[in-house]
Order: sequence, then C-alpha cells, then structure tokens
Amino acid sequence: MDLELRDKIILVTGGAKGIGLGIAQVLAGEGATPVIVGRSAADNAAATRAIEDAGGKVFAVEAELTQTEQCRKAVAVAVERFGRIDGLVNNAGINDGVGLEHGDSERFTLSLRRNLLHFYEMAHFALPELKKTHGAIVNIGSKVAETGQGNTSAYAAANGGRNALTREWAVELAPYGIRVNAVIVAECWTPLYARWIETFPDPQAARRRIESRIPFEKRMTRCAEIADTVAFLLSQRSSHTTGQLIHVDGGYVHLDRALREA
Repeated sequence: MDLELRDKIILVTGGAKGIGLGIAQVLAGEGATPVIVGRSAADNAAATRAIEDAGGKVFAVEAELTQTEQCRKAVAVAVERFGRIDGLVNNAGINDGVGLEHGDSERFTLSLRRNLLHFYEMAHFALPELKKTHGAIVNIGSKVAETGQGNTSAYAAANGGRNALTREWAVELAPYGIRVNAVIVAECWTPLYARWIETFPDPQAARRRIESRIPFEKRMTRCAEIADTVAFLLSQRSSHTTGQLIHVDGGYVHLDRALREA
C-alpha cells in the first residue's frame, strides 16, 4: 500500500534513538523527509547517517525541548529549510521515576516539562504550517497513563496529559482538516529498555517474565511496529481517523488477564 507520504515534511521529536528513530526510518522508507529534533548533535548525526545510508532523505535540528525557545527554533529551522510542515510526531520523553512518596514538586514539575509541555509547544509552533497543509499530529503515549506502574507519578501524569491533549486537539483542529491521534506503547524493545533490563540480577529471566504477560505472541513490541502505525496515521490512508488512542501493545493493556497465562 502506498501511504502517499512521498516528499512530506514530518517533524519527529526524539527521532535519533529508539522508537523515534524507528519512526524516522519508516517515514524515510515511504519517501517522506523526517526532520529529527533532538538534543544531541552526535545522536542526530548518527541517525542521519543511518537513514541516508539506507537511501532515505532526512534532516536534523539540534534542540533542547525543555526550553520553549528551542521548540520555537526547531519549527522555524524546518520551515526555513523546507517551506512547509506536513506532520508532527511528538515522541520525545523519558520515564524518569519521579514517584509520590520519595519525589518532590520540583522534580515533578521538571518531569512534566520533559514529558508533556514540549508536546504542546511543538504543536503550537507548528500549527500555522499544519493549517496550510491540512497536516496530521501523532502523539506517542504510554500504558502507564491507564495501568499505573508505581514510583512514576510524573510520567503517568504526563502521559495522561498526552491522551487528553490528543482528544482535545482533535476537536479543536478538526475545522482545519488536521487529524490528531496517539499511539500508546506498552512493552517495546528499545536500546533504553535493553539497558534497563540489564539492571536486573538475571536480565533474561526478567525479560521472560515481562514477555509472559503480553497476550499476543508473548513478545515485546518492535519499534518498527510502532513506526508503521504512526506512518499510517500520518497518511491520508487514515483520512477519517482522529481523536483515537491506538494501542500497539500485543493486547497488553486491554485483553483479558487470563490470556497472559495461556
């Protein structure tokens, strides 16, 4: 299926690593030009090389997304370079473990800036261009907004906010022909996840235990599976889909718990 994304200019925050890189690679494979927005020049350069070596087009902007002016700059640089924006993928964030019992309001507030406020700011600054192109927004969210996890109050709150903004923006932006959806991630195998698994005394046993709870095929979601869904939601092949929270998680969040023991 041709997703009709050729030559589309799509901002991808946190696009240099993990899920974000997977999204940028899939978009480039579809003929789009992902604009990677990330804080590390070295990571941006490595991602750019990987995509270009595979024959794709890509552009990168170094920006610290916790700073409003850096968000503004990232959008402005993309518009100056390409003259348009056709889509935005809000992906950047990190589960920074700010809980209730041992957290504090300062760390909680910082986590919201790391994980939620730049979603708003990137969308706000990109909106004038998205209105011109009738573009699309995809927010990447996490299961923790719905399931809880423990010791992660700030990240859970941020992801609850992402879900709420997805539906709020879908309503507000519908008159402009802009669709807004979210892809919700549960257990997805990324380099960051792999490093976390290695902190367990028996990493392989920890991975098997987690995978045993995933109903479909008892395995982690792959970055490419997240990326394929994002690309579809950005495309006109999903032209009547908006305000949706789409779980690409092997049934982790919603399928009957009895399946986890099957």
